[in-house]
Amino acid sequence: MAKRYSHDDLIARLKSPGWRLITGQGDKPVTGTLENLLKITHRRKAEKEAPGLIEQIETSVELDMLQIEMLWHKLGLPTI
Repeated sequence: MAKRYSHDDLIARLKSPGWRLITGQGDKPVTGTLENLLKITHRRKAEKEAPGLIEQIETSVELDMLQIEMLWHKLGLPTI
């Protein structure tokens, strides 16, 4: 289920990257800051097009201990 932000939370995230606009018209999704995508949706609505769907891009990556230790080594950190 999609996370719902309050209006204040969204205002705080206006300049934050990591947002995607999906228009449903076969176009590739547009990514950028929330502010940039809101401007695009505003323009689309003014041109009598559907504004589209804005979603936050979330990446969840899990690293196992071996991967973590290998990355420590790459960074020159001692294995403990």
